[in-house]
Parts: sequence; structure tokens; C-alpha cells
Amino acid sequence: MHRKAKEGADAERRRLTTTRRGAAPGTTSPAGSESQVLRARAPLRWLVAELVDRRAESRTAQTLVFDVPGWPEHLAGQHVDVRLTAEDGYSTQRSYSVASAPDGDRVELTIQRVEDGEVSPYLMDVLERGEQVELRGPIGGWFVWRPERAEPVLLVGGGSGVVPLMSMVRTRGALGGSAPFRLLYSVREPDDQLYVPELLRGEPGLDTEYLYTRAAPPEHPRPVGRLRAEDLVRGGWPADQRPICYVCGPTGFVENAATLLTGLGHDPGRIRTERFGPSGG
Repeated sequence: MHRKAKEGADAERRRLTTTRRGAAPGTTSPAGSESQVLRARAPLRWLVAELVDRRAESRTAQTLVFDVPGWPEHLAGQHVDVRLTAEDGYSTQRSYSVASAPDGDRVELTIQRVEDGEVSPYLMDVLERGEQVELRGPIGGWFVWRPERAEPVLLVGGGSGVVPLMSMVRTRGALGGSAPFRLLYSVREPDDQLYVPELLRGEPGLDTEYLYTRAAPPEHPRPVGRLRAEDLVRGGWPADQRPICYVCGPTGFVENAATLLTGLGHDPGRIRTERFGPSGG
């Protein structure tokens, strides 16, 4: 590591010292969510999460793998809050979608770097295996998919909005869901794609299509451009069998997709959206 980068990392480590092994988790939060109301109205509480692995997903994103003792089973599509606390008592937190299927106490979060951010560079560059943060969740009860549902599913993701959709894809595969899935994944260019080996490998009943908005591979059949209505009408399902739709991404992308879907005759009550905007990173 270059001296300047090392000094920066050391300074950031001093500023945002994470909870260490054996430290008490944070206080119980009275805030609940629809999913927790459905689960005996249990309050959310902060849990200690230990980083056990990490893997690169793209030039600007990593998946962090945490062991979270006491973690309640999450649903595909839910998210968590991650809290960091400095030695001087300063605390900050961010929300991240869960990327993994339910797997006991293990939780995977895919973090997209915000260059001027406070939290994402720390998680990606400073946090080491064996170190701990605080995690609260699972959160969310509307933007979720349950594997017992057999109806077709249309997933529409923009950029890192694919993360909760990938949790749905993985949950379907892990638990043997029979619903046909179609994933429309919009990115600026190929280097921005997440989960490349896994999506290329594919699985029965999952149809994945990439949409590129700035630059596409030479052999890609679709012209570069934003999501269009004709991208949404393909899928091979019977005309009388409308899918339930999950749309996630930046606000403009989600609003455009929802407008196109309703214009194509989809029931607004079966279009579930989750959007994200600028944050402190």
C-alpha cells in the first residue's frame, strides 16, 4: 500500500473503529417494519456482525459476507441498517439490501462504492476479516418475494438496484421455487455488471437480459439506450398470466419502469418498487 493511502486508511480506522469481538451490541430500537409486525411484532435490535469474507463483484462493488449470531431469517428483498461507531462516540449508519438467500446466521451485503462517501469506502477498504460492525434488520415487508408463490415474476433492476432482486433469484434457487423468473438488468456498460459468473451460469426457469445505456458489447443485439416498453413485453408467458413485478434502482429509472409497466396494462397493485437516491455513501 502506498504511504499516502495507508495513512488515509489508518486515519479512517481511527475515526470509525468498529465494534470488537465481545463488545455489547447497540440498544434495542423501538422502530418496527411491516415484516416484523407480521412476525409477532418483534422489535428490531442491533446485532454484532463479523466480517468473514469478501469478494469483488465489479470495479466499484464488493460483496461482504457477515456472520450475525442471532440473525432472524430474512425474506428475499429485505434490507438492513449497518452502524459504525468511532472511539469518540461519533456514529453513522447506512441501509443496504441483503444480497443472499436465507442461510442461517450468514448475511451477504453488496456494497457500491461512493467515492466521497463516509461508510462505503470504509467497509470496502478498511474493514478487515474478523472485525465487526453492528447490523439491524431485516427491514421491509412490501418489497419481498416468498418462494411459495408460483406466479411468474418480472424483475427490473437498474445498476445496484439488482441487489435485492438477486436475493430473490438466489432464494428461488436455494429453496426450489417453481415460479418462472425474468430479470431485466440495466447497467451503463459491461464493466458495471454485478454477479457476472452467477448470472452467466444461469439456472432453469430464469431468463436474464442485459440492457446497456452507454456502451454495449459488440455482439449485443439490443441498441444502447434507456429501458423501453418493448423490453418489458417479451417473456414468453401466456397473455392472460401477468407477472408480479419488482422494480429497483435510482428514482428516475424506477419511475420510468413503473410508468411503462402501467402503460402496458399491468395492475399497479402488482408493481412493487424500491428506489434509492443520493446519500452520504
